[in-house]
Amino acid sequence: MYAEGGIVDLERLALSHGQARALELEVELDPIELGGQRYTPAGGGSEARLDVSRTSTGYALRLRFASEVTGPCVRCLEDSASEIEIDAREVDQGGTADDELRSPYVSENDLDVSRWANDALVLAFPSQPVCRADCAGLCPVCGQSLNDADPETHRHSQGADPRMAKLRDLKLE
Repeated sequence: MYAEGGIVDLERLALSHGQARALELEVELDPIELGGQRYTPAGGGSEARLDVSRTSTGYALRLRFASEVTGPCVRCLEDSASEIEIDAREVDQGGTADDELRSPYVSENDLDVSRWANDALVLAFPSQPVCRADCAGLCPVCGQSLNDADPETHRHSQGADPRMAKLRDLKLE
């Protein structure tokens, strides 16, 4: 086996210049913390495909996988699920000082696939995960979900926001 514990030994692939190999492997995915909320990848991992191509001085790498990530909707706090497709690429050309040609996931010919997969998942994760595209959120006055409320019956008096009462009192003094 070429992968163990989320690490792929690139030297063990024994690729010559111009050769390539595709590996099917399981990657562990960590939960994502966003805005104090926890979003969890389904099953805690995913089947992934890693394509490794040998270049004249290093490797061209491609990682592909899909994962469903579940957690609270940022608008109404109901359960949400985001299906995320990852297609990430990295280049690691040894013997160069140019950071653009070095992958942070390759160290001494060991590719840290788990760290790369988790970073790629976080970068692809929506900044505002919602339960559905037309989520109306919560009522700012009473906190009721506006997704379930009938707009004709869900009305409040036109009074001022009661949460601001103490601030109004201070202003009047």
